[in-house]
Parts: sequence; structure tokens; C-alpha cells
Amino acid sequence: MNDLYREILVPRKTPLKNKLAKAGLIALTVLGFLSGMIFFPLMLVGLAGIAACVFLMPKLEVEFEYLYVNGDLDIDAIYSRQKRKRIAEYHVEELEILAPEKSHALDSYRNKNNMKVKDFTSGQPDKKVYAMVMNKEKGQELVKVEIDEVVLGDLRRLAPRKVNLM
Repeated sequence: MNDLYREILVPRKTPLKNKLAKAGLIALTVLGFLSGMIFFPLMLVGLAGIAACVFLMPKLEVEFEYLYVNGDLDIDAIYSRQKRKRIAEYHVEELEILAPEKSHALDSYRNKNNMKVKDFTSGQPDKKVYAMVMNKEKGQELVKVEIDEVVLGDLRRLAPRKVNLM
């Protein structure tokens, strides 16, 4: 019995543009309410700022959770450590090639114009990032993930010719 179940949590580093967006939303809300005390119709700007904070700010902090079960990789996004959403599902049968992100084995796939690129990594330069080329119904996708050695070993066992670790 060679079943494997693995959960990997990858917290994404918050980009500078997201930090600036948060600061801008908060500033908009505060200025809207302060100016609303002087001229009441400007209070609507403060209310719009609150609505933007409620709906947009949770989307600015994201973590990815990989759930790997016997060749199936499900990826969930966790927004502000509160709301979870399934954003991708991949199966080992769809795998074209898996290799480190900078590997020359992926050179022929990088130049394709119609290929979607999906990045589910932390964005930190010191982490080991792997790229998977997946054959989906709508075409090929280049998926960037940070999986561990246990998952790599199991994928290599299931599809030895498709996993290139050099």
C-alpha cells in the first residue's frame, strides 16, 4: 500500500504594491470621514473607503495550501487566514514535465505565447521552486509550486519520465 497524503502551507510574501494599497485604502477612509465632518456629502467617500476595506483588504494577504494525495495536487488560497478557496486541481495524468524553475528542460515551454503561467509560490528568492507543465482542456499551463522532497519522490514513482530534477 503506497498511499501518500501531504499538506504543505506556503505563506506568500506580501508585495510592496499590496502594502501600499492597504495604506491607501485606510488613508482614503480616514480622509473621507474627516472631510465629511466639514462637508457632509464627502462622508460618502469615507463609506466607500470602508466598503473597499471590507471587500479588498482580505484579498491582499494570501497563503497557498497544497494538498497532495496519490498523484492529485489540489491548491487552495487562504485569504487573510480566514477564507479558503479552491483555485486549482492537477492530476499526474495531465503532467507533461516537472522540473526546477530554472532548469533547461523547460526552455522549449517558456517561449510559447499561448501558455498560461500560474504562480502559487511564496515569492521568496531562497525557496526551491518547481515548474510543472500541465496539459489541461484549454491548453497547456505552466504552474510554479514549492513542493517538498516527499511529494517529488512520489511523483517520480508515479511518472518517472516526466519528473526531471536537474
